[in-house]
Amino acid sequence: MKIIDNIKASYTELVYKVSWPTRKELANSAVLVLIASLILALVVWLMDFCFEWLMTLIYGLF
Repeated sequence: MKIIDNIKASYTELVYKVSWPTRKELANSAVLVLIASLILALVVWLMDFCFEWLMTLIYGLF
């Protein structure tokens, strides 16, 4: 009985208590995540490029 009660409670919460985003809100969130991901990727690439340049400079001298 506990499993059935749990399923009923989950269904009730999903249908009546969860506020689902509109299509516009979802699209805005997706664009925001895409932009943030691109910025993060650019920062990681820039750090990698700088460390590679630094290591080449250090090991090139010895």
